[in-house]
Amino acid sequence: MQWTDEGVILSVRPHGETAAVAEIFTREHGRHLGLVHGGRSGRLRPVLQIGNHVEAVWKARLAEHLGQVRVELRFGYAAQAMEDVLALAGLSSMCALARLLPERDPHPSLFEVTLFVLGFLDDAAVWPALMVRWELALLDELGFGLDLSSCAATGTKQDLVYVSPKSGRAVSTEAGEPYKDKLLRLPTFLVKSRHETIMPQDVVAGLTLTGHFLETRVLIPRGEEMPEASMRLRELLERRVKST
Repeated sequence: MQWTDEGVILSVRPHGETAAVAEIFTREHGRHLGLVHGGRSGRLRPVLQIGNHVEAVWKARLAEHLGQVRVELRFGYAAQAMEDVLALAGLSSMCALARLLPERDPHPSLFEVTLFVLGFLDDAAVWPALMVRWELALLDELGFGLDLSSCAATGTKQDLVYVSPKSGRAVSTEAGEPYKDKLLRLPTFLVKSRHETIMPQDVVAGLTLTGHFLETRVLIPRGEEMPEASMRLRELLERRVKST
């Protein structure tokens, strides 16, 4: 069998002397592995960089086989990110977290969001907040979406400033006041009714929020830890907050 699809390189590991096994998040075929002949060559190494947008042709005798894949570069986001340590951390974090998706399970909506975020990777004023939304979308695709539309205690849609770390639902100022030290902060840019300037501390709060649920609902049950790249991204953003 054979298919052609676009995808984003998530990881690459050597195989033998000249080949490589590429892990690609594709639009219609999900997270897929494939053997790239000559993947360690000078011609293909620049293509097989995490975060790159590629055209992939995968084929195998049977669907359950590893298969072989040919890749052609559509856009080199990896080279673009190399010029900015923060962008590189964001790119690496996104690729590491996308590996949490079930293998060969299509997630076309998340793929579209992924390309959207990558398209703004050269604008540091925009993409960090988009990264928070991407992690929220990832949680939703994994079956652990958060409900930030109304207060869990009162049902109101106004003055939502917290999120319950247990239920993943929003909480209003009044309802959350007695428990505010135990609640997570809900950044205003994630509340549909509020449109305010996004500050670096809002992005940090957003990543703290999504990170909590990725850890408690996805990673810890699997016996895994938050990817180093994700922790690095949050650390860099926290430094930015302290420097402002």
